Parts: sequence; C-alpha cells; structure tokens
Amino acid sequence: MSDRRLEIRDLHVSVETETGPKPILKGVNLVVNPGEVHAIMGPNGSGKSTLAYAIAGHPKYTITSGSVLLDGTELVELSVDERAKAGLFLAMQYPVEVPGISVANFLRTAKTAVDGQAPPLRTWVKKVSESLASMQLDDEFSARSVNEGFSGGEKKRNEIVQLDLLNPKYAILDETDSGLDIDALRIVSEGVNRYSAQGDRGILLITHYTRILRYIKPDFVHVFVDGRIVEEGDSTLADSLEETGYEKWVTEAGA
Repeated sequence: MSDRRLEIRDLHVSVETETGPKPILKGVNLVVNPGEVHAIMGPNGSGKSTLAYAIAGHPKYTITSGSVLLDGTELVELSVDERAKAGLFLAMQYPVEVPGISVANFLRTAKTAVDGQAPPLRTWVKKVSESLASMQLDDEFSARSVNEGFSGGEKKRNEIVQLDLLNPKYAILDETDSGLDIDALRIVSEGVNRYSAQGDRGILLITHYTRILRYIKPDFVHVFVDGRIVEEGDSTLADSLEETGYEKWVTEAGA
C-alpha cells in the first residue's frame, strides 16, 4: 500500500490562553489522497482554522497528541519551512503584509527555498508573468510589497499565484473565499481548479459557505463541530447544509 497521502491521525491541539491551555481539536482523523478535494465545513469557532494552522506548524497551536503524515513523513516534529519543503502549502484566511519585500522577490525566494535551488531567471520571469495574468493581475503587481495595500481580492489572488508557482503536493486553503466578490471568487476558483487538474495533488478546502463549492467540486465533505469531524459525505452533503445549517450537530455536541 502506498504511503502517498496526507493523513491526520487522532489529532489533539490546544492553544494557550490567560487561564491556561484550551483544547481546540479533540481527535481529528482524515485522509487526503493525491487527486482528491476535501471540503471542511462548520460554524465559527469549531476549530477549522486551528486544524489548518496546526498542520502547517503555527507556533500558537500545540499538538498535544496525534500524528500528521505527508507521504509517510511525520510533520509534527518538523519546522514550518521543513513542512513546506515536504510539499505542504497553506493559503491563509488573512494573508499578512510584508512591507519592503516585493511580490517578485518573495515568490523567487520561496521557490528557491522549497526546491533547494533557484529557478532559471529567464523562464521564471515568464512563469510569474503567466501566473499573474491567469489571476488577472498585471506585471506591475510583482513590484509591489507583499499584501501591502492589497484589496481582499488581490490578497487571495496572490495566494493562488503562490500555489501555482510553488506547486505543492498538498494545499490547505483556509477560507480562501472570504471577502471575495463574485468575479474574484470565480478567478480564484479557476486557479485552484488548474492546480487540481494535474490529477495528483490533494486539496483540503476550509469554508463556511457552499458558494465556492459551486466552482470547486469536492470529492468529500466533512462537517466540523467542536473540534471534531461529526459527519462525512460527498458533495451532496454540502447541498443539504445549505438548507439545514449546522444546528443539528451543534446541539448534539453541546457546543
């Protein structure tokens, strides 16, 4: 049996508060195989973003027990950059500003770090230009400081440019649809679908709403409540959530 997959085993995660550690994730099990799109849906405060950041290695979140394996490699003990080199990518819900660092320099530095060698400059400049164009961003965009003064849509489109150029094995997209108007949502979704169309990339898509799932079709949908996956199904589960909401599972969990 191949080890090729992103596997989360009985993951428990806590966050430090003024009153001490607070458990957020309470035993998450999930497998994302190459070529699969998994959507995680749930109400605010259910732990969806905690899952994303814990997998990526954010220091605010402490993995108290459990395991995260990427193609057989244990990620829990790896640093953030080592996880990226292993093939993991996180598109953040709130991308941070990096004043003084241009988009072009950021992208080339990130690509060099992930691949272990700098991309050939001539072909790289062309690839960046093509990737920006696919997100309806002009070449001048690459000279701007990362996310500084960007609109919400520009920030999210810039995240998908990174996804395209870094081309990780597995992408975690944390509420990539938040703050997007209809046109930006379509453009971002098309970028995600191009990445997915390679056929051997795994996607974990975290969202509150079904609107992005009209553009990005999930193979599996997981309902996330009170730090756990409480229901699983195919894309039709998302359709039923649009009608019923999360109240049933929130009530059962006492969350």
